[in-house]
Order: sequence, then C-alpha cells, then structure tokens
Amino acid sequence: MISFACKKIELKDLIKCSFDLNKTDYVVFNFLMKKNKEFSVEKIAKALVFERSSVQKAIQKLVFRNLVLRRQVNLEQGGYKFFYSINDREEIKRRIQEIIDGWHRKVKEAIKDWG
Repeated sequence: MISFACKKIELKDLIKCSFDLNKTDYVVFNFLMKKNKEFSVEKIAKALVFERSSVQKAIQKLVFRNLVLRRQVNLEQGGYKFFYSINDREEIKRRIQEIIDGWHRKVKEAIKDWG
C-alpha cells in the first residue's frame, strides 16, 4: 500500500486505474501475472470460480490492452482453441511506471499553475 498524504492507495488500485480494469479484469490479470504458463478461458474460470463468460469478457479487454497474449492451437479433429498468458512482465511494469510518471508531471504542472 502506498501512502499519499491523507489517502492510502493499494497497488491493485493503481493497476486497475492505469489500464481501466474492473475487479474481474484485475483478478484475471493478477492470476495470469502470478503464473508462468498458458491457460484456456475454461481453466481460468475454474481456478477463479468465475463464470466462463465473465472470464472471456475480461480476457478480451486484457488482450486489447496488450496485457495478455493469445495463442491459437488448431485441433486435430478440426476447430481450434485459444490459450492465454501474461505479456512480458517487465514491459507491463514499465508501462505502469510511465503512466504514473505522467500523472506525476500533470500534478506538478497543476500545482505550478495554481493561484
């Protein structure tokens, strides 16, 4: 937890705010962040005890935000299945740091322009 004057900000709140994630999005993101392998939507849903459709919606947002990678596997009997894993952890951390640095610059400018 980060203490900012009169307000404490948890890291998860910084991450959620940085990437516009809701609670479900964040839980799925954090699950993949802590793991070092690929999962299907069904496996993620089972592990987190979430509805498959909720996980699918979260995964779509995470892929769109470039936080999660999607890999297609063609099945022998026809069709395909998608597997998901976290994108490069260091790159994600760098992006969060850039966002926070941007907030910092804006706050400094607002204080400078104040009154």
